[in-house]
Amino acid sequence: MSDRTLSAADPGTDPHTRTSPHVDAGDEGYSKDLKPRHISMIAIGGAIGTGLFLGAGGRMAGAGPSLAVAYAVCGVFAFFVVRALGELVLYRPSSGAFVSYAREFMGEKGAFAAGWLYFLNWSTTAVADITAAATYAHFWAMFSDVPQWLLALIALAVVLTANLISVKYFGEMEFWFAIIKVAALVAFMLVGIYLVVTQHQIDGHTPGFSTISDSGGLFPVGMLPMLLVIQGVVFAYASVELCGVAAGETEHPEKIMPKAINSIMWRVGLFYVGSVVLLALLLPYTSYSDGESPFVTVMNKLGVAGAADVMNLVVLTAALSSLNSGLYSTGRILRSMALAGSAPRFTGRMNKGQVPYGGILLTAGFGVLGVALNFVMPGEAFEIVLNFASIGILGTWGMIMLCSLLFWHRAKEGKVVRPSYRLPWAPYTQLVTLAFLATVVVLMWWGGGVGRTTVMCLPLIAAALVGGWFLVRKRVAVTAAEREGF
Repeated sequence: MSDRTLSAADPGTDPHTRTSPHVDAGDEGYSKDLKPRHISMIAIGGAIGTGLFLGAGGRMAGAGPSLAVAYAVCGVFAFFVVRALGELVLYRPSSGAFVSYAREFMGEKGAFAAGWLYFLNWSTTAVADITAAATYAHFWAMFSDVPQWLLALIALAVVLTANLISVKYFGEMEFWFAIIKVAALVAFMLVGIYLVVTQHQIDGHTPGFSTISDSGGLFPVGMLPMLLVIQGVVFAYASVELCGVAAGETEHPEKIMPKAINSIMWRVGLFYVGSVVLLALLLPYTSYSDGESPFVTVMNKLGVAGAADVMNLVVLTAALSSLNSGLYSTGRILRSMALAGSAPRFTGRMNKGQVPYGGILLTAGFGVLGVALNFVMPGEAFEIVLNFASIGILGTWGMIMLCSLLFWHRAKEGKVVRPSYRLPWAPYTQLVTLAFLATVVVLMWWGGGVGRTTVMCLPLIAAALVGGWFLVRKRVAVTAAEREGF
């Protein structure tokens, strides 16, 4: 069976029972062990990660309460991205997700670029996650003397071992990780609302709108800092596309995915924007810092015995959950690429548990480099990898929207049939989102520092992609010919 488009879709196909003319070899061999509850909680877990639990502290300190505006704006575009991916998933579920769709609509070059940008995203995010885990562990006195690099290595080893067992085990872990994160955020928000309503003092401050107005208002340091933290906020939404990858390992995705994706919007409003607003109401923005979770900061200053320890355990769970998700998704993406010839052959191998262990190990290998970064530069490790991860995220989201746009064009030409579950306002939604992503890159450069250095590395990333394509293009052609029987 060809790995490319075989024929045009039947124009008479019913939108509710349509089939794709494209078959991806990377979809073969997986179990369908992910249940609806797994997909729902994976979608929740993907929308609540390290970027909120750790990154929000430094961003609040830098931009003030206007951080909530940045989360709201980025959340809308994150929803557009995952909604576009959801339409493609219902058109044709695939564990290769957007790499498989890029292959169908943009050819092998597009799939190659999409896959390796996604790998850049998650290989660097893995470093951010183990750095965050090590930072959280240092909160407790018993780990304060343990080197950060060693804690990062332990975190990587534990999650890697768990990820290699089976997809069912992964789904179960993510289910409970997400339950813990959601329960903790709900509990924090209930406590925060109670403190605001009762005007209970925290560290000498009375919670309420006066906390914002007395500290300079919504934009205490101007609007520019709020714009400049957007690239970090984008990182907070980095896992929203994970449910699209997981759709390839569940039965009846057409029933499960719309509900899971639609719920992302209110989660964004409630958990991200709502929690940041509460943080701003509870303490002046100057009370938060880069090196500590803002939720831990509040609990610490509240003086409730053990509350900060519990919240720190939760945010540690969030970091390990994000790492677990990254290893899971890159394993599936790399396998899709390997079977097309555009990734190393060993990344296409699966174990007895039907887990693509080769790709998972490759991502974990880059995590080891992150351990070295934590050894050399423990203070700057998180910010450095955050910026490179943001480039990978922007590239991934851009490829998803390009695939969605090309899919829309093919549907207009009558070559494919769009499902009833669609990205609204196409093609304008795709174009506006692509413009937003380009604006984020400009803001990264404008902000200077590590962000500008990262943007200046874009030509190197582009050159690496071009050079990598020339290295694998013959193998890709041979693989395609073999699959077509020539």
